[in-house]
Amino acid sequence: MDYQNKLVLAPMVRVGTLSFRMLAAEYGADITYGEEIIDHKLVKCERRLNVASGTSEFVEKGTDNVVFSTCDEEKSRVVFQMGTSDAVRALKASEIVCNDVATIDINMGCPKAFSIQGGMGAALLSKPELIHDILATLKRNLDVPVTCKIRLLKSPADTVELARRIEKLGVPALAVHGRKIADRPRDPAKWDEIADVVAALSIPVIANGDVLEYDDFSRIKTATGAASVMVARGAMWNASIFSPKGKSHWEDVKKKYLRKSILWNNDVKSTKYTIKEMIAHHSCLELPEGKSINKADTLEDLARLYDLEDYFWTVKNIGPLTHNLNHVL
Repeated sequence: MDYQNKLVLAPMVRVGTLSFRMLAAEYGADITYGEEIIDHKLVKCERRLNVASGTSEFVEKGTDNVVFSTCDEEKSRVVFQMGTSDAVRALKASEIVCNDVATIDINMGCPKAFSIQGGMGAALLSKPELIHDILATLKRNLDVPVTCKIRLLKSPADTVELARRIEKLGVPALAVHGRKIADRPRDPAKWDEIADVVAALSIPVIANGDVLEYDDFSRIKTATGAASVMVARGAMWNASIFSPKGKSHWEDVKKKYLRKSILWNNDVKSTKYTIKEMIAHHSCLELPEGKSINKADTLEDLARLYDLEDYFWTVKNIGPLTHNLNHVL
């Protein structure tokens, strides 16, 4: 994978499913990260081909619970992000999915209590030996590239030291979120500290933090010297942020996302969550629309709410052939 001058969709839990990744790519995202999947969950999965939707699904054994799904169309750009605290388990999980994705990425930046208490995410930042063990084990045993995404440490010097240690392990790129563990999204991202990492490394750095408009891609790139730029909330609120033509109206993007969710049979809970995040940012969930979404139990219910019933049944009746029909897409 080429990491120079790329627009990157960040990993986002409940948002970064196949339907949203395909939407982001259609608007111009070059690399699309999936939502973080915990290794404990993936090792309980088996791979299945879903002929009806044209996808490869990783399903929890003994259930119909789809943990991760992908398709051939995104194989060259999709990054599988994993939460882990154990090298052996990380390898076992990676071996299940590695033939269907472009890259395996280790989450070393999530500050949420669930991740930190489990020794995953940002908890790894203070465990360089474990980082070494995980990355070295994966690189030694996998044929796909292995990368990671980190946060800033307490001091710029500490961040640079860790980044250099990671670089020595042979990763092809490093994503850096310009916030520390204690920082919240409302706190400004520290682009200057990302720049310190860029200056210290020879591998491409992907800068992440406070990219909310298309012009921010060039702004953060100029400010940090990063090779590529990653966006999270800005894309969640309006995936057309990736388009050089300018943003589409969020209502149009919302409906297009629902069409993708129907097309790729996205989990209804993830679909509702993502739509509600769009509405909460641009409008208000207390209006009738938000209340109706809360009542929806299926994708068909959502299709009915947005006058997409004909589209829903066209997809259900034609199946994977719809992926090649422009009028349906």
